[in-house]
Amino acid sequence: MQAMILAAGRGERLRPLTDSCPKPLVDVGGQSLLWRHLVALEQTPVTQVVVNGAWLAEQVFAEVARYAQQAKARLPSQWQWHAQLEPAGGLETAGGIIMALPQLGEQPFWVVNADILTDFNWSVMPQTLAEGMLAHLVLVPTPAFKTVGDFGLDEQGYVSAEGGWTFSGISLLSPDLFKGLTVSRLGLAPLLRNAMAQGRVTGQVYNGYWQDVGTLERLAQARQDVQAR
Repeated sequence: MQAMILAAGRGERLRPLTDSCPKPLVDVGGQSLLWRHLVALEQTPVTQVVVNGAWLAEQVFAEVARYAQQAKARLPSQWQWHAQLEPAGGLETAGGIIMALPQLGEQPFWVVNADILTDFNWSVMPQTLAEGMLAHLVLVPTPAFKTVGDFGLDEQGYVSAEGGWTFSGISLLSPDLFKGLTVSRLGLAPLLRNAMAQGRVTGQVYNGYWQDVGTLERLAQARQDVQAR
């Protein structure tokens, strides 16, 4: 099983903190967000992880290298990671994934945004897609800081382009979602909405702890949440 951690964001809304520290390495309760995601993936079938970086990428990759060294005894012998250096400014989500496809292989793979804090249990995440599906998304209740949701979810588990749920940043994607596309600055949402229009996206709801750590206020809340546990 392959996974990709999206860690190339600039973190504009977290400045000035992210002027010297890449967003995925922001400390929450003594660990970086990136480190927490790597640990969460330990008890899963994932044996290859792609981590992309653009802004202060050398710090991002050094963090993964430290994790790999420290966790070596816990990880399967075939576990490996790949550093994907992207152009200045990054490639946006879909562009970064397209660049990583040679490492991710021909089977569906997990993707997680580095800038979220969550207790999501990967054991409930599908490892394969239903026939004909291009994506499976984990949705969460829309938080108070958003005025509208991202997507809908019907009783059969199909995701629609409008509704009251928020995309968590956790997904299972088919390489076919990116078929025919080349590496460029490209967002993921338009591709997902196109697949939804074809009825080719499924989803599930996660009601546990989830926090987007995209602003200084939400970072402070995340740190408070961890301290309170």
